[in-house]
Amino acid sequence: MTFAATIFTLYPEMFPGPLGVSLAGRAMAEGKWACDPVQIRDFATDKHRTVDDTPAGGGAGMVLKCDVLARALDSAPAAGRPILAMTPRGKPITQQRIRELAAGPGVIILCGRFEGFDERLFEARPEIEQVSLADIVLSGGEMAALTILDACIRLLPGVMGAASSGDEESFEQSLIEYPHYTRPPEWEGRTIPEVLRSGDHAKIAAWRKARSEEDTRSRRPDLWERYEGARVQPASGARRKNKEPDQ
Repeated sequence: MTFAATIFTLYPEMFPGPLGVSLAGRAMAEGKWACDPVQIRDFATDKHRTVDDTPAGGGAGMVLKCDVLARALDSAPAAGRPILAMTPRGKPITQQRIRELAAGPGVIILCGRFEGFDERLFEARPEIEQVSLADIVLSGGEMAALTILDACIRLLPGVMGAASSGDEESFEQSLIEYPHYTRPPEWEGRTIPEVLRSGDHAKIAAWRKARSEEDTRSRRPDLWERYEGARVQPASGARRKNKEPDQ
């Protein structure tokens, strides 16, 4: 099954962009995923192909028009594909959601620009997921869309060398990944930790788990709180409130 990505954007020339090379580019050439960038202006009805207008109530910038965007989205058959709108007002994307998207038939992505979307689009199309990449503001949703697509594509069957390559990565267990080392064994007076050269797989696994926990606690207290909550077993035996769905 081909992972089909339809991207609505004012700059279709940005796609596939960096996704046309390396692992993603090879996967596209092999037919594992397809990229269909669509120009939003094609769905404007006036001679100037207008896609935006001034914000109601006043203020700086322009707002993408709900009628144009709705016509654009309605032109693409969903066929079970989720619709994501890239906006800093959205819910931050997670690795768990990426895995869910990668396991499906594909995705439809709407790239924001200017001051964002007319809110009525989301009221009329409640199936649209408003998604943000992080607590940052970009010039447009295209870079966020490329990032999300890359995260999905690398998880498609056969894209990464080994099927288990993504199992111990950051965020998979609400922890960031343990640090890595490689040759030379000594560099500028710094050596690879002895345990990693011991050949004792049990000790190596324990060291990696401990470092993941230590680094998550110090660098990402938000993830650590979620991880700790998932490990707490209520006395009643009821389902833990903070436990994430199984991945």
